[in-house]
Amino acid sequence: MRWNLRLAAANRGIWKASELQRSLAERGLVISAGKMSGLWSGQPASIKLDDLDVICAVLGCQVGELLLPEPEKVAQPGDAESAPAAAVSGAAPVVPRRRDGRSLPPA
Repeated sequence: MRWNLRLAAANRGIWKASELQRSLAERGLVISAGKMSGLWSGQPASIKLDDLDVICAVLGCQVGELLLPEPEKVAQPGDAESAPAAAVSGAAPVVPRRRDGRSLPPA
């Protein structure tokens, strides 16, 4: 996914992160300067859905304007890079075990 906040804001006449930060605070979403900088100029690693709702309400946009899919970046089946790490390194597969010490039913 590609984060598109800056363009979505610019399309609505918001050119500075501080302008958006004030508008978000008016709607109850208080964001620190550091986090706002990351949202404005970077690619956030995570974002709360409630925060996303407020951003969409302030900008008058849909989530699809903020998050743009990039399916070409997803590994395709059969790609050498998409093989699980255990298969590549030759490690034994992970076997699930119950936490209470009892055995699993027969397969």
